[in-house]
Amino acid sequence: MNTLSGRRTRVLAATTATAGLLLVAACTSSDDGGSGSKTAAGGVELAKGGQLTTCTHLPYPPFQSEIDGKVQGFDVSLVDLVAKDLGVKQKVLDTPFENFKTGAFLNSGDCDLAAAGMTITEERKKNVDFSDPYFDATQALLVAKGSGISSLADAKAKKVQLGAQAQTTGEDYVKGQGFDPVSFESSDAVLNGLRSGQVKAVVIDYPVVQGWLKNKANADAFQVADNINTGEQYGFTVKKGNTKLLAAVNKALADAKADGTYKKLYEKWIGPYDESAASPSAS
Repeated sequence: MNTLSGRRTRVLAATTATAGLLLVAACTSSDDGGSGSKTAAGGVELAKGGQLTTCTHLPYPPFQSEIDGKVQGFDVSLVDLVAKDLGVKQKVLDTPFENFKTGAFLNSGDCDLAAAGMTITEERKKNVDFSDPYFDATQALLVAKGSGISSLADAKAKKVQLGAQAQTTGEDYVKGQGFDPVSFESSDAVLNGLRSGQVKAVVIDYPVVQGWLKNKANADAFQVADNINTGEQYGFTVKKGNTKLLAAVNKALADAKADGTYKKLYEKWIGPYDESAASPSAS
């Protein structure tokens, strides 16, 4: 649903977003119903008073998913830092994935920013403004242990039925490699497709696979057969021309990297923090 110095991406189809929004309170969300001034610290204008409203698409662990009734994850934690600097709380809206490429909910004023593990691409830059990159990601080929599939090229040679998440850069990549993948609506559906045997292998962002393999049952059943460096970087997005909010996001990211907060959150949600953490060698 994702371009980075190493890696992952969601590619979102250009559609007019007309579906209703499901409001989901983040772990630090405010329940003030949008009361208060719409002007936050630094003169940042907000869609709703007293809150920084974030569009996302659930689930996409470890970046955002509902845990114990709260939306949590790496993206959520980073945006919480932005909200704190602005003197407000974050609220998360679960929205259709298709809207992220067009920036529909940013343009309509439903959301202030979007955070969904999105890869920075030139195409998306036409419709939204991206923050500085905050994450490097690769794509991973996950297969069942004992499958005999050793790489993406091997899967192609063996005419393996491949699965990918719909509207993502991972799906685009494998199509470009000559595959006709089964498209799944969510990352959970991708894993279920592999579990059920509907597909024999899946390609999805490596950090997502890292999260899956933290579960012993998954680690016992599956393995990374290939890690594909697609040069992807994630970024948050704001409405085109929203320079004050963009500056606030970039400042929060820079401060977090400088004071160790970013490293702490990375280790909590992603895994060991080092320069090779999201590189092909990590598999």
